[in-house]
Amino acid sequence: MSLLRSDRFPAVVLLSAAAVGLLVANTPVGGAVDAAMHVHLGIPGVFDLSIEHWIKDGLLAVFFFVVAVELQFELTSGELNSARKAVQPAIAAAGGILVPIAVFLLFAAGTDSASGWPIPTATDIAFALGVLAVFGRGLPPALRIFLLALAILDDIVGIIFIAVLFTSGVNLGMLVAAAVGVVVFGLLSRQLDTRGRRPIAVALVIVAILTWAFVAVSGVHATIAGVALGLAMAQSPALRVRHALEPWVNGLVLPLFAFSAALVVIPSVSPSELQPAFWGVAVALPLGKIIGISLFGWLALRIGRERGAAPALPFADLLAAGALGGIGFTVSLLLGELAFARDALLRDEAILGVLAGSVVALVLASVLVSSRARHYRRRARAGRPAFEDGPPSGAEPA
Repeated sequence: MSLLRSDRFPAVVLLSAAAVGLLVANTPVGGAVDAAMHVHLGIPGVFDLSIEHWIKDGLLAVFFFVVAVELQFELTSGELNSARKAVQPAIAAAGGILVPIAVFLLFAAGTDSASGWPIPTATDIAFALGVLAVFGRGLPPALRIFLLALAILDDIVGIIFIAVLFTSGVNLGMLVAAAVGVVVFGLLSRQLDTRGRRPIAVALVIVAILTWAFVAVSGVHATIAGVALGLAMAQSPALRVRHALEPWVNGLVLPLFAFSAALVVIPSVSPSELQPAFWGVAVALPLGKIIGISLFGWLALRIGRERGAAPALPFADLLAAGALGGIGFTVSLLLGELAFARDALLRDEAILGVLAGSVVALVLASVLVSSRARHYRRRARAGRPAFEDGPPSGAEPA
């Protein structure tokens, strides 16, 4: 289980699962596998979803629960628990959202692909930290902290996009029932450390499943249930549950989602015939992210910085962080599914764009992170501090 809690191995599993999905879809058995993913399971007329939707609406809610627990911790006790800590990654995250949207719309404005503008805004934190772990030996802790804060803020925006943009025909009665479920879940979780754990834990599981079901039929995307429950749960038990779920999320939930999302047939067309949905995402993820994050992050260093204070990160480190931010993958794949749910062609091309753009960003990030890691290792061997003027504000010396 410890392997599935590491930064490196889950990223490899995730990439492998997507590669297998893409490969299978483009073999003779691809049609049969796709048909199997659309087999319905459940109670007809009551609660009936295809296998594909059980993965994307059900299992992925567990992933969002884990993400929400991490958000809750970082916002209350971690790297985003004050305005001073959050300002630079927040400004950089804004650039990493606005610039990719602008780049995407350069390709897609005025076309049927334009509704896919949220797709290149996401950063896959598991992938990004995995690349950082593989290639970043010797990097100062400040870069990982910055990237973690940046990706968490990206996640918040992605969750808002899912909740606001991809909600239709809301059933207020079911939504109220879900809200009650979230409140009950939060109150019960606060009894875990004061009463018998097993009865409370069983009750929590039942309430969580009911809350997810209420959200699923309310018209709001079902993964939002995971977010709400993760934010509502008392922090101490939430962190314990996150620790227990992490290997399952990394080893089962995300690989299954990556495999199912990547079951896309590569169109037999020339590059010029590909839709703006493909080109917009494929370019906006690596290029938009690296420009937006590095430029806005650099500007953030010069807003309100004390005279003579050391910069939080050198610009070269911001470039590396921007490249890492372009690895969209999980949330970008989900946003692609939602943005083009009614147009299979655009959906498939957007998903191919996510895969292509994320791979380009991964390669760029590997090169930039390796270069920066060598730079810091050379400084360490020479007995010089990681930063010319001392460590960044709020960071420990490397």
